[in-house]
Amino acid sequence: MTAHLFTPVQLGGIELPNRIVVSPMCQYSAVDGSAQDWHRIHYGALAMSGAGLLCLEATHVAREARITNGCLGLYSAENEAALRPIVDWVRRWTPWVKLGVQIAHAGRKASAQRPWNGGGPLTAADAPDLPWPTVSASAVPFDETGPGVGFQGGEPAKLPTAKWHIPTALDAAGLKAAKDAFVAATERAVRLGFDLVELHGAHGYFLHQFLSPLSNRRSDEYGGTMEKRRRFPLEVFEACRRVWPRDRALGIRLSAVDWVEGGLTIEDTIETARQLKALGCDFIDVSAGGSVPTAKIPVGPGYQVPFAARVRREAGIKTWAVGIITEPEQAERIIASGEADCTAHARSFLVDPRWGWNAARALGVEPPALPQPMHRAGSILPFKPTQPALRAAE
Repeated sequence: MTAHLFTPVQLGGIELPNRIVVSPMCQYSAVDGSAQDWHRIHYGALAMSGAGLLCLEATHVAREARITNGCLGLYSAENEAALRPIVDWVRRWTPWVKLGVQIAHAGRKASAQRPWNGGGPLTAADAPDLPWPTVSASAVPFDETGPGVGFQGGEPAKLPTAKWHIPTALDAAGLKAAKDAFVAATERAVRLGFDLVELHGAHGYFLHQFLSPLSNRRSDEYGGTMEKRRRFPLEVFEACRRVWPRDRALGIRLSAVDWVEGGLTIEDTIETARQLKALGCDFIDVSAGGSVPTAKIPVGPGYQVPFAARVRREAGIKTWAVGIITEPEQAERIIASGEADCTAHARSFLVDPRWGWNAARALGVEPPALPQPMHRAGSILPFKPTQPALRAAE
């Protein structure tokens, strides 16, 4: 019997050895965008998890584009140099693992506190993490009503008393500068040797702010109808596509719906996916929500999988399913049923850094051959493989 989760899959010019993706997870532990020892340890461990793809956290295209003062960036030579040891480590010790990076801009959700400090907007009282000006599609703050209850990664979180900053609506020069910053970050990812880039167009961040009518109230060629609202994100993707090699993979994360009446619909997102595919998009990472803090999200196991299934079926593009996919059997069903091409996991890997190994065992598949841990683990975890989980790079 074949475990579909552990079959190879082609994304653009690369082949993943299995369908398991370590999803981007912000660590809020960088210094001026540069990775630190924490990142080397964190990503070194996740590279040995048994996943076919490890995707680094939201890595921002400009200093002012960061969510918090601790977010990763790819806006300087120092940022690029700090990521080099991580890439080199993964290549040396886990050569079968493909390595990706999520390139991001927070837009109106930038200049925020780290989650463990409340996660709300920075204020002048938060020195030395002083607030900085934010930008967006329109001069509309993330929360127009003031303090309340919001969602951080699908979990309810009480916002602090400060009101969110009013962003500057970008003019033509600002739009060009933002697009150029995405391209420059993509070029840095090329030089670093990443196998895959995922542009972040979800969760209420910059590109999503153009797509959603809740945040985009422009009256020019980039606002109004859905066709106009998707124009700038498509232009950014097309510009990045021109500099990203065809023998690697380029995709985007999209919020399929806003979970708010009058927001994005799944039909909007399916058409966006069709147009992205025509521009050379290799996959869509299908998430949802994030545009406003008042959205009522029906969080539960696999709650976003139906969106990935519809985008895959109706746009004819490969998709990743995300959102409370915690059990190997659950992930196997998603792949076997054709609802998605990959399953992406975040908290599962934080709880169990060997989730991929344990998924292989649960599904009767040989786990990855890592001699350092396995020469001990094998003596207490007897295992009879039925098929290889990973194939060592030739």
